[in-house]
Amino acid sequence: MYTVYDNDTGIVLGAMSEEQLAFLAKHLEEESTVDRDYYIMSPTVDLMEAGGADPALISMLRKGIGSNDGVEIHWSRTE
Repeated sequence: MYTVYDNDTGIVLGAMSEEQLAFLAKHLEEESTVDRDYYIMSPTVDLMEAGGADPALISMLRKGIGSNDGVEIHWSRTE
């Protein structure tokens, strides 16, 4: 499992599975092989939802965005 954080506030947005992380990595741009952060916007979440993303992942990302234009998130492996 992985814990997902809001980069600006450090607040935990939720947890995601290996499969959910693989989905994000496949559908979002990574700057390097060690990249652990993403900028997420509502239209991106809409596209991921239409592409079959797990509903729990979509819910977590929407929670992170809230009423903002987007949110920068990062993840870490949960021990």
